[in-house]
Amino acid sequence: MSKDYTPIANTMEFPPATPQPNVYPLSWVSQTKKLEEVYAAAQRENWDPAKLPWDSFDVSRYSWEEREAIAYWWTILSVFDASAPPVFAHALIKTYEVHEEDPVRRCFFSVTRDEQNHEQMCGLAITKLLEATSPLTYEPKTDLGRRLQKNAHWLYYNGGRYWDGYKKAVPKYSLAVLFSSFLMGEIAAATIFHQMAAGCTEPVFKEAFRNIGRDEGRHMAICMSVMERDYPHLAVEDKSVITKQIRAGYLFLSAVLFEPPPQFWDLPDDFIATQREAEAIARNAGFHIPDYEAKKENWRNAMLNLKGVLDRYGIPFPAIPEVGITGEEVRDVDMDEIIPVF
Repeated sequence: MSKDYTPIANTMEFPPATPQPNVYPLSWVSQTKKLEEVYAAAQRENWDPAKLPWDSFDVSRYSWEEREAIAYWWTILSVFDASAPPVFAHALIKTYEVHEEDPVRRCFFSVTRDEQNHEQMCGLAITKLLEATSPLTYEPKTDLGRRLQKNAHWLYYNGGRYWDGYKKAVPKYSLAVLFSSFLMGEIAAATIFHQMAAGCTEPVFKEAFRNIGRDEGRHMAICMSVMERDYPHLAVEDKSVITKQIRAGYLFLSAVLFEPPPQFWDLPDDFIATQREAEAIARNAGFHIPDYEAKKENWRNAMLNLKGVLDRYGIPFPAIPEVGITGEEVRDVDMDEIIPVF
């Protein structure tokens, strides 16, 4: 017992209320049936990246340039998916602190576990392709590989800026605000992974993309269920925060779903040209990365789907001129306090 603590147990019959936010006291209220169903699906559909058909994966059939190009795509994904377990772990802790209902807490646990699988998938793909434990420290084998490694360093540098902002943002915002940002990433992620599963020729990657796409669909269902529960009672001030967060989310997530815009991503001038060169090589090797126009259309459709959700609750949607969507102009996004995840 702390020397600064004065015992009170013998001075009153029951203890005083626990100061909040705090994970105590616990309760196990369950009111949202849909979330129970989603959690049951997460239990059934859990998968292990190490048990995919890796014995069918022969890296020697790819040239080193192809290997570095494909590993680079997994590296981009890892900037988002390797941050996702701690991102959702933070959110999971918040669900306990604010005493969310039991199935919400369990669903967020399942998302954290899923994202750990996605991180492991990135790591397995990268280490097998590059025969090294990190894309930042291995010795590149081609000129393209050297340029891609420079790109990777800049991606991780910018990702570190996001993490600092996320840690500040989560305590400030309600779960209602957080869920709108989470949903944005899940809508877009489900689309791209299903497309990559359909177009990829490598069996182990095809199966991984199917599993990840299924996970993202479940995560989307979690967000939708909580939003349907909470958004009819959303505070007016939260609506304007959500509008800004959607714009911030577009800028942040475009690095993996489209191309990184300069409003958040501080990158060298040759970054995008090098990335496009690598994507073309990966596509020719049978690794299906959507091309520029397909990415743009994916993003547009994802944004329109999200807009349809937010319109139901009178939440203004931001203008996304990069993909041809008009809306409320957002000019004062604080990119140091953004909360979207993928």
